[in-house]
Amino acid sequence: MTKDYYEILGVSKNATKDEIKKAFYKLAHKYHPDKKDGDEKKFKEVNEAYQTLSDDSKRQRYDQFGAGFENMGQGQGGYGGGFSGFNGFDFSGFQNGAEFDFGNLNDIFSDFFGGGMRSSGRSQSRRGRDISTEMQISFSESVFGVERKVLLTKTSKCATCGGTGAKKGAKMETCKKCNGQGKVHEMKRSFLGTISSTRICDFCMGSGQIPTEKCEDCKGAGVLRREEEIVIAIPAGIKDGEMVRMMGMGESVKSGTAGDLYIKINVLPHKQFKREGSNLVMTLDLRLTDALLGIEQSIETLEGPLTIKIPEGVSVNEILRVKGKGVPVSKGKRGDLLIRLNIKFPNKLSKKAKKVIEELKEEGI
Repeated sequence: MTKDYYEILGVSKNATKDEIKKAFYKLAHKYHPDKKDGDEKKFKEVNEAYQTLSDDSKRQRYDQFGAGFENMGQGQGGYGGGFSGFNGFDFSGFQNGAEFDFGNLNDIFSDFFGGGMRSSGRSQSRRGRDISTEMQISFSESVFGVERKVLLTKTSKCATCGGTGAKKGAKMETCKKCNGQGKVHEMKRSFLGTISSTRICDFCMGSGQIPTEKCEDCKGAGVLRREEEIVIAIPAGIKDGEMVRMMGMGESVKSGTAGDLYIKINVLPHKQFKREGSNLVMTLDLRLTDALLGIEQSIETLEGPLTIKIPEGVSVNEILRVKGKGVPVSKGKRGDLLIRLNIKFPNKLSKKAKKVIEELKEEGI
């Protein structure tokens, strides 16, 4: 039975890209193998589902052909020539020797044929595992951005041999198993006919060469598990719960591409400011007399003190706008600072104050 990628991510078939991304981030964080209660198998399933559903072309093919896996062999042509499973997709030409570009169907067929299938004979390069971590930053850092250093323990390229797996000065020789191709071709018979598949050579790990003497540190693996300090540039304007993706900073594999590093950002709340889109919002307490007569007042912002002019006659909960003092949205552009005025009314009035207010009342104020 084929995998239901929508069910794996817990989203509907009409889910938007944003909904799919959010579901992936949540599940990837939950099942990450480095966590105490992580699950590597489920983590891989979640990643596989996301790689398909986040790509428009892959998703379209999956939606069209995926359900057909459950009914293989029940089409009009059975297992013989003219097989018409996959909602009528005709494989008869393939069985007669014609060459087809299966494109993104490779991801679906991999469960059946144990690896990458390319009619063109090209093998899919190896890729390291994606990893994730969390980072806590202040509200101010989330607004203006910040650089942070983290120390992660992960599988990284061996610094001694540079990932070759060879001892310094050792010669490299052609891999005898793949004859220097880095990949091994296999022919398999199935109900679809004879399938030609290509997989990475497990002897040289796709490099096509093996060292005459192995690196003493990584024992020829080209990678090893070690601590690595990584500088993370957190962009200005990031929101609580968002992810920063660092391509190629995940786990490494020999003769392949390193995975990605995902950093979930947790933003600490601020005692004075809140965020509404690209605007910063704060509340300013005012005396009744200041609200009536107006005042110039200094307030403390994320960038230091700022003097603002409050006009006379402002009302309760009126909002003053200071342009360009909010969250950066693009180069040279920022949101605004919104100041909500909270007029403080006295609990008790002196006789003198009462008399003044009564006089104001007589004037219709």
